Amino acid sequence: MKETLNIIKVGGQVVEDPDSLDALFKSFSSLEGRRILVVGGGRRATSIAARLGIETRMVDGRRITDADTLDVVTMVYAGLVNKKIVAGLQAGGVNAIGLSGADMDVIRSEKRKAGDIDYGYVGDPVKVDTDALKTLLENGVTPVFCALTHDGKGQLLNTNADTVASTLACALAGEYDVTLTFCFEKDGVLTDPDDNSSVIRRMDRDAYARYTAQGAISGGMIPKLDNAFKALEAGVKEVIITKATAIGLDAGTTICRNC
Repeated sequence: MKETLNIIKVGGQVVEDPDSLDALFKSFSSLEGRRILVVGGGRRATSIAARLGIETRMVDGRRITDADTLDVVTMVYAGLVNKKIVAGLQAGGVNAIGLSGADMDVIRSEKRKAGDIDYGYVGDPVKVDTDALKTLLENGVTPVFCALTHDGKGQLLNTNADTVASTLACALAGEYDVTLTFCFEKDGVLTDPDDNSSVIRRMDRDAYARYTAQGAISGGMIPKLDNAFKALEAGVKEVIITKATAIGLDAGTTICRNC
């Protein structure tokens, strides 16, 4: 029987709110079994970029990353945000280590080719060193990943944090009984973004297509759900989208193959 592995991804708004962050530390620390945390930091990166006079450009929830923007996200993701999270987890008794995909060559990516949209220094993962991750996990170390990978040739690449979490879940599904949870500021996937009571409790691909066509699902939720379905197809046991305060609870939206 496989051991359980919880892979939790949290977004930038959770990181920015002290109460949400404190709730995350408590709920994450209480999880049983092996754990990996993937942390976004887009809101802080956007804020600091603005202070530096660097324009932020987004397309369908994904950041266009030129050289200046890559410098900003590297400082924010791998430095400020990552180490703040690691310190908070250590205070709660979790032996955490902060990582980017470049550390130990854990996640290698290819730079996304320019098409109709040139995303710049953005990477799409192609390889995960599961042995390195297993060594950490089996020795009681909890990896905390930021949203950066590399190409193996010295180039860092901005990589969507949802994609990082999904990629890790897919790669480790053969070794562990993986549950992937995406946490953000809402109670789950909503039919009305302004109404937290409109949570969609279960969603398959047909429902996803229907809600997207209606405009109920848009923006940053689209890559999140795309990654959720990809993870299920790769053997991940369960994908949940919920609030940071609801980790491990029967809450939020469960993504399923056939609901």
